[in-house]
Order: sequence, then C-alpha cells, then structure tokens
Amino acid sequence: MTDLTTTPRPVPPRPGPGGQAMRLAQILRVDHAGELGAVHIYRGQRAVLGAARGHEAISEQLERMEGHEARHLARFDTLLNETRTRPTLLAPLWRAAGFVLGAGTALLGEKAAHACTDAVESVIEAHYADQIAELETQAPALAAELSGFRDDELAHQREAIDSGAREAPGGALLTAVIRAGCRAAIKITERI
Repeated sequence: MTDLTTTPRPVPPRPGPGGQAMRLAQILRVDHAGELGAVHIYRGQRAVLGAARGHEAISEQLERMEGHEARHLARFDTLLNETRTRPTLLAPLWRAAGFVLGAGTALLGEKAAHACTDAVESVIEAHYADQIAELETQAPALAAELSGFRDDELAHQREAIDSGAREAPGGALLTAVIRAGCRAAIKITERI
C-alpha cells in the first residue's frame, strides 16, 4: 500500500502583538470550512448513490464517513465560539460547492466518488500535518485533536483507495483538478 503521510512544512511564527491569536483564528476558520465542505461532499454523493439500487454498501460507507466529518465540524463550531472567531464568509459557497462536487463525482460512478475522497483527503491530511507541526508547542491540546481528525481523514483515504479510487476512468485528471480546487479553497478561506 502507498504511504499516505507527508512530511510537514515548517511554518514561521507570526510576528507582532496578537500574531498567535490571529494565526489560531485563521487555522480554525479554514478547518471549519474544510469540514463543512466535506460534510456536503458526502451529502452530495449520498444524494446520488444512496437512492440508486445496488449501491447500498457505498451508501453506508459514505454515511459513516459523513458522520466523522460532522463530528469534526461540530468540534470546530465549538472552537469558533470559544475563541470568538468568525467562520469564513464563504460558507454558503463551500456548502454548495461541496454538494455539487459530491453529486458530480457520484454521477460519474462509485470509483469517481472514491477518487474524490482520495483527492480531498490527501490535501486535508497534508494540511492537518502542517498545522499539527505548527501547533505542537503553542497549543498541544489542539494539535492532539487535529491528529485524531487527521487519522480519520487518512482512514477515509485508505478506504477510498481500497475501494477503487485510483481505477476511476480519467481518475488522474479528476484527482488533479480536485486537489487544486482544495488547495485554492484553503488559500481563499485563510483570507476571507
């Protein structure tokens, strides 16, 4: 099996007064948005595959994965409230984009839906790894929580690969486009 972990990139500390608080708010905002998008990707996939005969196994799998993402999202909701951090202003866009991405890949078939999971989770896993490395000394409890979330994301990716994600027709292009979209969404959400 392919090694799914990545080596985290070091992030320099934010300079100036309030720099750490600003960075923490940025981290929480992006992670909240990512989990929101993930929940809606799975909802979109389930809307297509859950209603179709012969897709009971993947429907159950997607429901379980969505449950993990919903648990992560609920935790970020709490953290945003505790730290008085505003969520991204783009939340409605990420909900819609997630659902469309999920439904669109599901319409292409089960393997394409799994390719979507593989692509998204590969970006999110690397993103969490970077944040964990950054937060280990500043916020070790949060770093530990993110490690648990990262483990869930890696499990989803492994399950998607084992279910044929990398056998999807046009999978390499589909994966590249989804990964690029995820990276762009992270950068945009850091700012807005």
